[in-house]
Amino acid sequence: MQINFLDILACFMVLFAIIDMPGSIPIILDIKSKTGNIHPWKATLVSFLIFLAFLIFGEKLLGIFGIDVGSFAIAGAFIIFLIGMEMVLGVEFFKHDSPGGGTIVPIAFPLIAGAGSITTILSLRAEYATINILIALILNMVIIYTVLRLTSRIERLLGPTGLHILKKFFGIILLSIAIRLFINNTGIILPQ
Repeated sequence: MQINFLDILACFMVLFAIIDMPGSIPIILDIKSKTGNIHPWKATLVSFLIFLAFLIFGEKLLGIFGIDVGSFAIAGAFIIFLIGMEMVLGVEFFKHDSPGGGTIVPIAFPLIAGAGSITTILSLRAEYATINILIALILNMVIIYTVLRLTSRIERLLGPTGLHILKKFFGIILLSIAIRLFINNTGIILPQ
């Protein structure tokens, strides 16, 4: 159990790219407009606990339910696809009437701690020491909390037109990510 700053940096960069918190801002703002409020601390804590559970127990946790990593990723792809469809078409598939609105679902899971990032955690375990991954994860949680905390300021800065454009654009990006996640985990090969 040795701390290695280069490994921490590598894990941090991989997780930062996969979680893509800055890219999730339009999605978070869309969910906030439907639910009225998002609790940054709660979303950060729940997503961190999900990551921690998969970092420590990993595939054994999925194995309890008889689920492999690929199936989990495909399920996450469907949820991401539906969120993207909501953004592009302006329809509502998810009902946000639970206490806390969309803070836990879909923000903490699957937006932050989704199939792609959880699969990444499992992959990183094969290459890096757990302590290095944990430190990189904590650094990412600080960024997640900061972005969630600043959503109101970002919303004011962009204005209604900017939000509408970002929402449609990132909806298409989400659809593409969902399709890629689905294809990568089903073995389907698309013609070039």
